[in-house]
Amino acid sequence: MKLKYWLFLIVTLSILNSVSVLNGQDKKLNYGKAPDEIFPYDKFIKPYKYHFLIPITFTGAGRELKPPVNLKEVRIGFLGPLSGSLMVQQGEQMLQGATLAMEEANMNGGYRNLPFKLMTHNDVGLWGAAANEVVKMDDEKVWAFLGSIDDNVSHIALRAALKLEIFMVCTGDPDPTYTETNIPWTIRVITDDRQSIYSLINQIYQKDGHKRVAIIRTGARYGRVAFKFFSENATRVGHPIIIEERFSDGETDFKTQLERIKGTNPDAILVWGNAKESALILQQARSIGLNQPVYGSDRMVSPEFLKIAGKNSEGIVTTCQYNPESNNPKLKAFQISYLKRFGKEPDVFAAHAYDGMKLIIESIRKVGLNRVLIRDVLTDLKTFQGYPGVTGNIALDQSWNEIRDIYMAKVSKGKFEFTPAPPLDMKQKRGNSTGIY
Repeated sequence: MKLKYWLFLIVTLSILNSVSVLNGQDKKLNYGKAPDEIFPYDKFIKPYKYHFLIPITFTGAGRELKPPVNLKEVRIGFLGPLSGSLMVQQGEQMLQGATLAMEEANMNGGYRNLPFKLMTHNDVGLWGAAANEVVKMDDEKVWAFLGSIDDNVSHIALRAALKLEIFMVCTGDPDPTYTETNIPWTIRVITDDRQSIYSLINQIYQKDGHKRVAIIRTGARYGRVAFKFFSENATRVGHPIIIEERFSDGETDFKTQLERIKGTNPDAILVWGNAKESALILQQARSIGLNQPVYGSDRMVSPEFLKIAGKNSEGIVTTCQYNPESNNPKLKAFQISYLKRFGKEPDVFAAHAYDGMKLIIESIRKVGLNRVLIRDVLTDLKTFQGYPGVTGNIALDQSWNEIRDIYMAKVSKGKFEFTPAPPLDMKQKRGNSTGIY
């Protein structure tokens, strides 16, 4: 019995150690691409159990269903903030990116000469409303859908997608917990906030040498989840946050919070919120003499932030999920087509929605009109691992979360400049590990 036990243990460990290679990864990676230096509990003891190492399987029925006959179009859903939300501008870009991908697909024959049709649904940040919109998409007989940006909406929409068995490709929500639901009816084609935070931790503490950091962040879930990850990892590198201040989305006067921050005399300030509020915070911080370096969330990377912040934006550092100035020929072609079609430059939400819609269309062309088979091909890490999108080559982990490299974005002479985010550079290096506690 003892021999059988040890043989079983050795085989199990071998499988876990090789899972990254089997799924298209060329090296061992911690979950969420966590650097070894801030891997939870790694300085003390190995966790009893690791999670998110093997993709969840779907063993339900549905693969045997034949495609319907006499169809006139192939419907794909869209869920995004198009009205009644603070993220309408981003939702419109997301819709336009998806629309462009679909129009190009129809110019190339659609699906067996049937046109693709986008079934558009508005998300207004309300939980029940999101579920209702997914139910409507089921009634419309969509084969898959793309969405969304708001994290509350995405979580609820995903649960409705599970019940209705409609695959959801997420291209705008960076909530780290989204794929931790272990629901096998989604992939995320955009890097999450956890990975942005790792890069900011490195930049703020290791590269720029700050020790006393203050945070002012939105009280919405977007800010709550980000603060949790930033605070935990700042503590792991030896520099707990000295003060946390909050604000509400849509707020315009931040002087009370900023005065409290000023009283702590921080080395640097991290602002986490949408573009408008972040720009106003920066303006008011400078007006009361807070001249410390300011870092922020990737939502600062927008024309709106630069317009409102003006000269105060100079030197601001944040992250971006791709490099919009890359020499990638596909990206250049997309940017030209988008500008010609919509009369403006595409943003990060447009680019990722374009890639996400392309993946849905390619999946339908590959396996036909069957929701479960579409799910199978999209969650098969061998299918699209390394797929050359406009935002870069796709790289998903075992929870179907995007883990490709991200970029640092710094304002210089009134515009963002992008450089690859370097890995953590800690004095103490340790061996590699796999998974997360």
